[in-house]
This record gives sequence, structure tokens and C-alpha cells, in this order.
Amino acid sequence: QVQLVESGGGLVQAGGSLRLSCAASGFTFEDYGMNWYRQAPGKERELIATISAAGASTNYLDAVKGRFTISRDNGEKLMYLQMASLKPEDTAVYYCNTRVRGTARWGQGTQVTVSS
Repeated sequence: QVQLVESGGGLVQAGGSLRLSCAASGFTFEDYGMNWYRQAPGKERELIATISAAGASTNYLDAVKGRFTISRDNGEKLMYLQMASLKPEDTAVYYCNTRVRGTARWGQGTQVTVSS
């Protein structure tokens, strides 16, 4: 079955960096665009980055543009989110997401905490 597993979260000081990974299985990874979302405490889940199936096209939420980079390795069925210049307001649970055969699929999320 479709499975998405995030990893790489943790506690980091403001200005630091982290790289999140999303391991995909159960579907033809290279055929699907992928997304990163995040949800901060008390806030709605928000879309922060998208990448096309082949990886040629990416888009970012303005709040992370220039600091975060989304990428993917279709051979390894992995997606990444490189995060730099982290701010306390980036603190959230980060989720990878795709839509397979019309159904949204989510990982379990990975917590990112940025201390000031």
C-alpha cells in the first residue's frame, strides 16, 4: 500500500539547518508530484513546497522562499526538504504528501523545533 515516512526532524537553534527526508513506497513514485506541508500548534496545515514528478518544477510558500529547497531522488524514491536559516516561526510538524489515484496520502509527520 501507499506509504510515506518522514524523518530528519529535531531541535535546532535559530539560524541553523536541517534536512528532512520522505521515503515513499507502494506507488510509482516518479509519476507523481510531491509536496511538503507543515502544521504549527494552533494553526492550520499549510503547503510550503511542491515538486513536479520529474523534479524540474518547484514552488515555495513566500515565507520559506530562499531558505528551503525541495528536491527528490526518483531512483531511491526519496524526497527531501533542505531547510536553512531556520526561524522560531518554522517550528511545526512537517508532512510529506502526494495524491495517488485521487486520494491524498500523508506521512506521520516529523517535528521540527527551532529555539530562539
